[in-house]
Amino acid sequence: MNRFTELENNLNVQFKDYSLLARALTHRSFLNEHPDEALEDNERLEFLGDAVLDFIVGAYLYHRFPEMDEGELTSLRAALVRARTLAGFARQLEIGRFLQLGFGEAENGGRERTPLLCASFEAVIGALYLDQGLPAVKSLVEQLVSPALAEIMAESLHKDAKSEFQVWAQARYNITPHYDVIHTSGPDHAKQFTVHVLLGDAVWGEGTGRSKQTAAQAAAKVAMAKVETLEDE
Repeated sequence: MNRFTELENNLNVQFKDYSLLARALTHRSFLNEHPDEALEDNERLEFLGDAVLDFIVGAYLYHRFPEMDEGELTSLRAALVRARTLAGFARQLEIGRFLQLGFGEAENGGRERTPLLCASFEAVIGALYLDQGLPAVKSLVEQLVSPALAEIMAESLHKDAKSEFQVWAQARYNITPHYDVIHTSGPDHAKQFTVHVLLGDAVWGEGTGRSKQTAAQAAAKVAMAKVETLEDE
């Protein structure tokens, strides 16, 4: 029994080349502390896995929703391949337990940090692609993506009001919305921003929030509510 057997069981795959899996689980902090024990960290595999995931998730959504437009497909894919979602997949597979980390990284909770888990999941995907090709990766990813997609759609977690309003405004008026901060209040540690979203000179929505981005999203939500009213008339 090799040290990866339990992880392979979680992945429901058996690697042919264990050096690929070992590399996928080697963080640069381990390489820095043990330069003689590993030849390469997982960053190149992370790069490859990121590209493979984009393709597989994009193809899955394309076939799953044949009537959905490009804008919403893009939003769904972004929600499925963002760091928080991929780190969640890594936790399901218990990848953190098998990572080779430097002492400091491990002591600082690296096995549970979202960016590190996301990168490690992408690296494992890259390793699996090199070891067994697209079919094996597709099978694993689709098993993970299906329940995550259901949750994202049920809670509209892929909806980005600013993006939605921009797509609509460009299609309807060939104008890109712009956002102006019209008011700030409160002390530095608890500022409140008020933002207008405009098409040309016309204000379509107003929003407030603890950051400019939050306020802009709130303004865009107001604008989208107005859009829905217009579309219903």
